[in-house]
Amino acid sequence: MCAQEAHPPKGKICFVIAPIGEAGSKIRIRSDQVLNHIITPAATACGYETLRADQISEPGMITSQVIQHLIDDPLVIADLTDHNANVFYELAIRHAVRKHVVLIIDAAQSIPFDVAPNRTIYFDCHDLDSAKRAREEIEQQIKAIEKNPKELHTPLTLAIDLQNLQRSDKPLEKSAADIMAMLQDLKAGLNEIQQRMRKGEVRFLTPQFAVEDFSRWPVGDLSGVNPGYELYVKKLQPTNPPETGKDKKGK
Repeated sequence: MCAQEAHPPKGKICFVIAPIGEAGSKIRIRSDQVLNHIITPAATACGYETLRADQISEPGMITSQVIQHLIDDPLVIADLTDHNANVFYELAIRHAVRKHVVLIIDAAQSIPFDVAPNRTIYFDCHDLDSAKRAREEIEQQIKAIEKNPKELHTPLTLAIDLQNLQRSDKPLEKSAADIMAMLQDLKAGLNEIQQRMRKGEVRFLTPQFAVEDFSRWPVGDLSGVNPGYELYVKKLQPTNPPETGKDKKGK
């Protein structure tokens, strides 16, 4: 399918940040496919009309017009595939003005560390089921944004909020800052694990003792059991400790 013709959108605009490339290039072909088969159908279903930088037809400096769209448009979708420098520059502008953006990326690629904490939708252009799932997830995120427009979390907003709390004279707010920092580190670590699992680099193994019969252990000593995934125990000691050699001789 060819790229959409340049024309001014008539309704709510969903501005699309994506690597574009020269006409006829592999980058342009892939970008057009993602726009036409994944982004546009999802945005249209939610009442938006998509617009990408190369489709802007108004006269004037293209850079200024792009920045204006990043600042003013109610919705932005950013394709992080190939870690394009222009994409991340425009994404930073959107973050700076504290407005929502939906992130997507090719399933074969990893998310850069700086934006890893943000929820990102994966897609595979060569997998129709993957494209369908990506469209559905984009629609869900758009609906969630419209339902709670003030609920916005980006690396920039989190950093600013964290800095304000750290500068506070109130001990409670400083403690909250420490907790937020630890949660950010934890979330980044979990995102890294998820990415490595998606690539098949790591996987969770079922512990050999997951099917162990724990009925002989004191109930109060088990802190939690989740068979098949994780097992957390503390101070596990049998109700009847094994007999020692001395005990056996006594009998």
